Amino acid sequence: MNLYKNYFPIMRHNKSLAYLDNAATTQKPDMVIDAVAEYYKQENANPLRGLYELSQKATDAYENARKKIAKFINAQKEQEIIYTRNASESLNIVAFSLSDLVLQADDEILISIMEHHSNMIPWQQAAKRHHAKLVYLYPNEDGIITTDELTNKLSTKTKILSLTHVSNVLGAEQNIKELAAIAHANKTIVSVDGAQAIPHIKIDVQKLDCDFYSFSGHKMYAPMGIGVLYGKQEYLEKMPPFLTGGEMIDYVDEQTATYAELPYKFEAGTQNVGGAVGLSAAIDFMESVGYDTIIERETALGKLAGDELSKLPYVTIYGSKNPALHHGVIAFNIEGVHPHDVASLMDSGDVAIRGGHHCAQPLMRYLKCNFCCRASMAFYNDNEDIHQLIERVKYIRSYFHGA
Repeated sequence: MNLYKNYFPIMRHNKSLAYLDNAATTQKPDMVIDAVAEYYKQENANPLRGLYELSQKATDAYENARKKIAKFINAQKEQEIIYTRNASESLNIVAFSLSDLVLQADDEILISIMEHHSNMIPWQQAAKRHHAKLVYLYPNEDGIITTDELTNKLSTKTKILSLTHVSNVLGAEQNIKELAAIAHANKTIVSVDGAQAIPHIKIDVQKLDCDFYSFSGHKMYAPMGIGVLYGKQEYLEKMPPFLTGGEMIDYVDEQTATYAELPYKFEAGTQNVGGAVGLSAAIDFMESVGYDTIIERETALGKLAGDELSKLPYVTIYGSKNPALHHGVIAFNIEGVHPHDVASLMDSGDVAIRGGHHCAQPLMRYLKCNFCCRASMAFYNDNEDIHQLIERVKYIRSYFHGA
């Protein structure tokens, strides 16, 4: 077992497991699990509301995590960090509240065909509510939205551009900084789904110059149920709240209410302080490993998987022919075998991959397949995991079609 797997109890207790479904969720290291447990043992209380010491400790844990997140992605102000349950909720907040702020009938929203349903359906609903038009961008053969494609689709009616930073199927990274500059020159607001990017790429929202950036904790070694929406203050202050109730108010009377200042305007109800503590610990963990190490290991693993799968004539790989550009995600199919069968038989050999449409059905149709297999790597994976994957692919092909 490699050094990095030793940080993860689930790996220590399942030594034969080749866990290659990291795009769905990552495993959690000891220091994250311990931080969450310690919070609930020592500091658990409702934050922001109590005047007693334990509530203040919970509030400090909650707000200190926010400060760390802001620094981690280089947000200009910690008030620009909104806690959510996950990237899906973050994206829904943007699609609902921003569209109410800026969209009118016949306006246009630009998204790509590669979007996860979480960054597609909310915009479909926004377009319907405001009688706007949803316009799609299509990638080149490497899964990249080119500047020409964006320029050709932009118009004076384009109010919002919302893109995935890294595709959850193809692993392709979009040049957000370049695309955002073009969009901003058109006075178009830019929202980015960063759920698949932040585990693999160092994010600097000021350098990217996106207006919104959404991500989930559970894909970056933190617990499930905690996510982040970064938004530029100028937009967050103008946007109406997405959820209402406790803690997001300043004053309420019988007929009206005024809202709390940022970030609390978007944080209704009792919050997941344990999740915030876990996300803070996950950031510490990732920084202790270092993005240079993460990128180096994941690039090598992706290349090994892509090179080995490419040698098999009955395997089709989707996206770039250069596996180093896949950010550890390899989408493939075995000729004549349904991906659900592949995933099931992989599991019987202690290899965990995903088979299905990956919440990206329009992309599946664009790729001319309804389903595919997806092996997704994290830095804690190793060459042995890839060898298990490849041997299992060979076995499954033989099981269905002979040698």
